[in-house]
Amino acid sequence: MTIRVLLADDQALLRGTFRLLIDAQPDMEVVAEASNGHEAVRLARSERADVVVMDIRMPEVDGLEATRLIGRDDDLAGVKVLVLTTFEVDEFVIEALRAGASGFLGKGVEPAQLLDAIRLVAADEALLSPAATKGLIARVLAQPSPGDLVDPGRLASLTPREREVMRLVAAGLSNDEIAERLFVAPVTVKTHANRAMAKLGARDRAQLVVIAYETGLVRAGEPHG
Repeated sequence: MTIRVLLADDQALLRGTFRLLIDAQPDMEVVAEASNGHEAVRLARSERADVVVMDIRMPEVDGLEATRLIGRDDDLAGVKVLVLTTFEVDEFVIEALRAGASGFLGKGVEPAQLLDAIRLVAADEALLSPAATKGLIARVLAQPSPGDLVDPGRLASLTPREREVMRLVAAGLSNDEIAERLFVAPVTVKTHANRAMAKLGARDRAQLVVIAYETGLVRAGEPHG
């Protein structure tokens, strides 16, 4: 199955570079390019994109607002947003994740890492930025703004196993790694994660991670063994 990619960046040269790289892959293709967030939202819908590689700083409508608009649109529920940022550790990262982004990475990323990130996000397999550590993501997500904390009681509907899978997802583990940890099949892990997302109204695994930190299920710096 070919991954349909939309490139959203106001730098034409960068879009062209990414297009050449992505179109050279047998399992993905660039279906459109956008120079601002408004175009990105429109093209995500009209071109049936699977993944939007979204720059944050763009004119008119920036990538953060475009990510929010995509996340709120039921017609775009299957669209994943991979956010590009010049600095991976900044105030926009957590905002992007809360807005509905499925992951983020720096603009200085290696070509192979960008391709891997697109595949991971398309498969809803992992949140991790290729250049970021689990600790970095934990640190960013563990710095909520006032009013952002979620009532821990929201997790009451989860079974103990769903909570455990959610905790390990938030630690950055893949389905295979979680399966090995819990001595179950990867498909069982995916089922538990999907049920947790459905119960919590999470758009994808990235949102599940955000909720895990916001409810206190996982805290920065704690061991995940």
